[in-house]
Amino acid sequence: MTKPILRLLGALALLALAACTPATQTTPRTPGTTAGSDGATAGTGTAAGSVLTAAARPSPAARTAAQFDTTTREQKAAAAAPPATGERRIGTTIASLGDPSQPGFWIKTPLVKSEADGRIVNPANGKSAKVRLIPLDGPASGGSQVSLPALQLIGVSLTDLPTIEVYGS
Repeated sequence: MTKPILRLLGALALLALAACTPATQTTPRTPGTTAGSDGATAGTGTAAGSVLTAAARPSPAARTAAQFDTTTREQKAAAAAPPATGERRIGTTIASLGDPSQPGFWIKTPLVKSEADGRIVNPANGKSAKVRLIPLDGPASGGSQVSLPALQLIGVSLTDLPTIEVYGS
């Protein structure tokens, strides 16, 4: 089989597995916020954290990347905005597609020990996305899981395993 066909089959397999995800999973959100019945974030979190994690959960019938991406144009524009001053480089990590049923812009990474706002950069093309940094158990050299809209914003194929840079605010 050709490489594009194998990539497509891999992406379809990931999306099929995501359709089996239990509805009781938590949505990444800013500390101090509460999730409504639709999974959207509300409450007193930081403005950046709320913007990045307020997307609605995809429909259980979602089957394509476009159907899983429930972020709005405004959220995509906010996530693509120029980096904030005072950022510090946390490190690099191998990125893979995280759970596509979890909405918003986030990265689960062993590079952080507590939730915070941050940014990821694709050094191959310079594109970046503001994300919510969420701790992931494992060694710092372990890989990270990135949300579907964040991967798309930094120009990464959903089946690739790129090395990305992680920055904290």
